Amino acid sequence: MNSKESMLDAIRRHCPAEAPLPDLDREWVRYDDPRQQFAATLESVGGRCVMAGDADQINAELAAMPAWQQAKQTVSLLPGVGPGNVDLNALAGPHELEALDFAILPGEFAVAENAAVWVTDEAVKHRVVYFIAQHVALVVPAAAVLDNMHQAYQRMTFTGPRFGTFISGPSKTADIEQSLVIGAHGARSLTVFLLQG
Repeated sequence: MNSKESMLDAIRRHCPAEAPLPDLDREWVRYDDPRQQFAATLESVGGRCVMAGDADQINAELAAMPAWQQAKQTVSLLPGVGPGNVDLNALAGPHELEALDFAILPGEFAVAENAAVWVTDEAVKHRVVYFIAQHVALVVPAAAVLDNMHQAYQRMTFTGPRFGTFISGPSKTADIEQSLVIGAHGARSLTVFLLQG
């Protein structure tokens, strides 16, 4: 017996006994008020949540934000919300978004337990817009705030190859000297508008 066979044989003799799979048909975490939990969790990871009744309220909130006031290049993919001055569909490539200051984008649903918002490229020509803008605002229907990730995975649908990801808070890292830095690799701020109407 060569050394490889000897090692594999030793591994086979010392395999742990099989364990039953966990029961996934149980009650997962639930919140009395998922929207409030989402807002609190988002704040804890550096983001901000704003409850809004309609597009006018979102626009009023945007008008009061210094990041929006100072933005020179903006994108909005939501009709009637903070009109942008950059047309994604007119751009030949994503590199033309390198100077984008603010992006207002749709989110499909949100998760209260970790403040994650599910976004896709279904209505977005250049998906880099979620990550390259200095400041990002996501607009999510308030009725689409779920309690936990198990509900989120049940809600996701893929009819073919496409892009989708969860975004939770602005970009951040603590790799350097274990000091938390916001906006190191992407958006410096994230605001989520929970749209009631």
